[in-house]
Amino acid sequence: MSNLSIADIVQAHRRIAPYIHETPVVESSLLNQWLGHEIYFKAECLQTIGAFKIRGAVNVVTKLAETDSLPKRIVANSSGNHAQAVAYAARLYGIPATIFTTQNVSSVKAAATESYGAEVRRFATRAEADAAVQEASQEPGTVWIPPFNHEDIITGQGTAAFEALMEIGDVDSVFAPCGGGGLVSGTFISTRALSPKAKVIGCEPLNANDAAESRRKGSIQSLTETPVTLADGAATPAVGNITFPYIQQLDGFFEVNENDIAYWTQWLQHLLKLHVEPTSAMCMGGVVEWLKQQSEPKRVLVILSGGNISEASMRNIWAEDHLSRVPSL
Repeated sequence: MSNLSIADIVQAHRRIAPYIHETPVVESSLLNQWLGHEIYFKAECLQTIGAFKIRGAVNVVTKLAETDSLPKRIVANSSGNHAQAVAYAARLYGIPATIFTTQNVSSVKAAATESYGAEVRRFATRAEADAAVQEASQEPGTVWIPPFNHEDIITGQGTAAFEALMEIGDVDSVFAPCGGGGLVSGTFISTRALSPKAKVIGCEPLNANDAAESRRKGSIQSLTETPVTLADGAATPAVGNITFPYIQQLDGFFEVNENDIAYWTQWLQHLLKLHVEPTSAMCMGGVVEWLKQQSEPKRVLVILSGGNISEASMRNIWAEDHLSRVPSL
């Protein structure tokens, strides 16, 4: 078990502060009225590159710079937001970056990654991309920045919850999406330190529920095929050996179906007037289920992880009008 602490997250926050936005915490009075609870949203969709992932990637690279350990080349494997984050972080120090991904990567995220100066290599499957990045990482002078299974990634991602809790104070629960587990692990560390009585709860797509299966079975389970889900940011085939112990310690975990993911993407975009991606909105499916179990008003923090959506995903999300059914418990 990794022994990361809030001190590591404070250090990460100091390190990355010059390069990121301290994103706002927003709420919808209408949603609060409908649900009868206070829901706060940490709007990482307004972050540089449009996602929280920049926090971890910049933390890794700036820490390497602090120790005079910058590499000649950076490689990474990613389905999109981490790719942009690594490309951005590498460009800060003029280091060439290569991203290994799949052919079905979001065109929006791939184009953004290339705009930051990185080379994008596409492979037929996630497994092939992962094998290729592992091979590339063996070359001298190369550093591989994984998307979640890395202590400096975890502490970087944990700065989002750290900022939010420093701003709004104690809450009753904190929700974060779970793909590989970097964000929810960092969120767990920050919340335990700053709001120790709060429940920390993860959410993932039911169609890509390897983390939930891993929690149930007590060991890391992998998806056997590429999942089909609107929440592409949480379609990771398996969690990591560093993140899994944190995922096991979470106070709750929800698997959210595709209909609920589309429903909450539409409603959060409408209510918050923010471009929220499905992986972020997914958490509201868990929030509502958790609130149904509560007997008194609660304060809930949701980490809205990003806002990068391809045109094809937007068409799928809005294929059916969900705004005719008002949110309720």
